[in-house]
Amino acid sequence: MTKDKWFKAKFPNIQYKKHPSRKHGLQFDKYFRGSYQVAGKRKMINFGWSSEGWSDSKVWEKINQFKHNTKTGEGPTTLKEEIFQREAEKEEQTRIEKENEIKRKTFASYFDDTYLPSAEKHKRPYTLENEKSIFNKWINPEIGHLPFDKIKPFNLEKIKKNMFDTGRAPRSVQYCFAVFRQVWNSAVINDIAVGDSPTKKVKLPKIENKRLRFLSQEEAADLLKNLKSRSRQTHDMTLLSLHTGVRAGEIFSLTWGVVDFENKSLTIRDSKGELRHVFMTNMLEALFERMYKKQKPSDFVFKDNKGEKIKSISNSFDRVVEELGFNIGVDDRRDKVTFHTCRHTFASWHVQNGTDLYTVKELLGHSTIQLTERYSHLRPDGLKKAAQLFDKRVVNGNPVPLEKC
Repeated sequence: MTKDKWFKAKFPNIQYKKHPSRKHGLQFDKYFRGSYQVAGKRKMINFGWSSEGWSDSKVWEKINQFKHNTKTGEGPTTLKEEIFQREAEKEEQTRIEKENEIKRKTFASYFDDTYLPSAEKHKRPYTLENEKSIFNKWINPEIGHLPFDKIKPFNLEKIKKNMFDTGRAPRSVQYCFAVFRQVWNSAVINDIAVGDSPTKKVKLPKIENKRLRFLSQEEAADLLKNLKSRSRQTHDMTLLSLHTGVRAGEIFSLTWGVVDFENKSLTIRDSKGELRHVFMTNMLEALFERMYKKQKPSDFVFKDNKGEKIKSISNSFDRVVEELGFNIGVDDRRDKVTFHTCRHTFASWHVQNGTDLYTVKELLGHSTIQLTERYSHLRPDGLKKAAQLFDKRVVNGNPVPLEKC
């Protein structure tokens, strides 16, 4: 291997070597290096090629700069240090620009420019319209003009007060705060906001949101009879919910691929992706056999007029409920009959007929037993019967009788 030959440049302590073939202009490309004295030791620095912009004069200028920096103790003393400093300065500039962007970015501008375009990709139009309405009516007037670091809990307290002063229900306030929290968390992910949402420091009233209403056997029969003459599909979906407890959204997503005629069961996937199995009654088995026309497994069991997935229960349900007078004189929305009442009816009938709460929990797909305990009041004699059974089988049946009081 041939050793590189170094030539002296016209400036002291600077050398160059020639590229064996590559030219830069009329001359062969030159590679420059230079050195300077530091504390009695010579420091050699490689700079680069003429084709990269280096020349003996530029190297000489840079060498003198490094010598000066070495004496003063300020600034880079090598190319490596200079590059590192340049990158550090660039990062600092980026950080300052980011801070300025955060200071300039208001809650409203982030909502419009970043949050909504992202939400449109995975949220339903109906949900987005609700969020826009909440934002425009309650959030924007109070904090829309503020950058994130200026939004404090007292701003949210004011939004809460404004909503309560106009008679808004606690559930509406909670929904408003949920919208704010989603926007805030999105801004945290995008490095616009820092820390937990200020909603954590605002106390909201607890909401009793449990529906209490369920249908009697007679009411359910009247409902189904009237629906059958009005809308056969709505009748069929109502019957399915009454007999299995499935939610409306689960019914809309039902495909023929999850209908198991052999085992008389349906595989249900809930909103969180969890699977559970529900079982057909004889009436449901007959219903599905009537509906089945050798469809593809991916075909929806229930479809809209265009043959696509249904998005909401037909208005026929509400009209029939109104005609039957189920909601006359009912002010508490938890006591009003809605399609979801069918699910509560399924659970209530089970509990009334002796099904234990754990089994009901599994049938409904509840995540915790606490959600199912709302139905425990439907068996008011359950504890009494348990005590009587204990007395009969344990106390009186004890081989060694207990001492009488």
